[in-house]
Amino acid sequence: MKTKTLKKNKINVVTLGCSKNIVDSEILMAQLKANNFEVEHESMDDDAEIVIINTCGFIDNAKQESIDTIIRYAEAKAEGLVDKVYVTGCLSERYKDDLEKEIPEVDAFFGTRDLPRLLKTLKADYKHELVGERLLTTPNHFAYFKIAEGCDRPCSFCAIPLMRGKNISTPIEDLLTQANGLAAKGVKELMLIAQDLTYYGLDLYKKRALADLINRLADVNGIDWIRLHYAFPSGFPMEVLDVMRERENVCNYLDMPLQHGSTKILQAMRRGTTREKTEELIAQIREKVPGIALRTTLIAGYPGETEADFQEMYDWVERSRFDRLGIFTYSHEENTHAYNFEDDVPAKVKKERADLIMELQSGISYDLNQLKVGNNYKVLFDRAEGDYFIGRTEFDSPEVDNEVLVKKADGFVRLGDFATVNITSADHYDLYGKLVL
Repeated sequence: MKTKTLKKNKINVVTLGCSKNIVDSEILMAQLKANNFEVEHESMDDDAEIVIINTCGFIDNAKQESIDTIIRYAEAKAEGLVDKVYVTGCLSERYKDDLEKEIPEVDAFFGTRDLPRLLKTLKADYKHELVGERLLTTPNHFAYFKIAEGCDRPCSFCAIPLMRGKNISTPIEDLLTQANGLAAKGVKELMLIAQDLTYYGLDLYKKRALADLINRLADVNGIDWIRLHYAFPSGFPMEVLDVMRERENVCNYLDMPLQHGSTKILQAMRRGTTREKTEELIAQIREKVPGIALRTTLIAGYPGETEADFQEMYDWVERSRFDRLGIFTYSHEENTHAYNFEDDVPAKVKKERADLIMELQSGISYDLNQLKVGNNYKVLFDRAEGDYFIGRTEFDSPEVDNEVLVKKADGFVRLGDFATVNITSADHYDLYGKLVL
């Protein structure tokens, strides 16, 4: 028996996982709205007739969160709190048959490229004229900007090609149309994302076209910051750095997941590079763009990783002094190349190694932040919280990087606007400052 009244034609979209999933949900929501559905993103009211869960299937923790969320809404359906539950995204693409058996309460499962079929199930039309249109779930002044789908890289640990397929670049002209549309809505910052930015254009133009794309996007009126996420080190197109240096609205920021600092492990991971080549690339990047902020992501506990391999990575991180760094513990994923190997590093050891790297990085981050004290920075303000306005410099991406805190008592800033801030103090991951009036 239903315990509350559900709103007919109201859909709650729940997004799990990465920024690529956020973009997919925003596109889905725009299509639903155009079909006269009332759409909410991650509503806490639980009064929607339909729930669509966009899942992540990347690593164990993400898969578990997706499964827990599906079960939560399956139970809500059993209690009459929801009429229909649909599941889409990476987990659904990868484990559809298993999920259908294990959670039969779900009305239908869809893969990562099944948007037209999902809409048809909802008796909605796929509106081709809306291609590129999105309902933003981020603050209105920044947006994730997906330039390609899928990945052609053979990394041994990664299941993304199983879930997202081969690389398909979006044509430059289509991306310019999208960027102009976002700028017209007040978006000031585009965060370029793909499974691999540096592969962009090879399928369409038979060359790496990322530099061409960035140059064209930098001409879009109203876009003040362009930020690059998820670049691959092997075959990195160095001309991108020329564009970064020459174009004022391309942030001096590069997110390049490097995964490890041991040549032996990098080769086992099928990354197509060595530690020595990686160090040379980092030096070239810093030489071409002085002051660039480098973010990377690493993996601890890959099969066969010895104490010596880990020490090699630790020493490399200590030398490299990355501005930003995150680290995952290795997750043994079915149907990947690495699944053929024994997952021989105990979970406890994986975590200990990851913690040691983060402790090291915390100290590096603290030292680098102290160098910013006394300097002025252009800051984009994202939100207000407690006694502070909170923003970011060009060297920081939302949610994963440092933040700049300015006391509300010291002056007013409008969220979504830029202001100049003098940094007065800093800790490991936050900067504190005063507005320069």
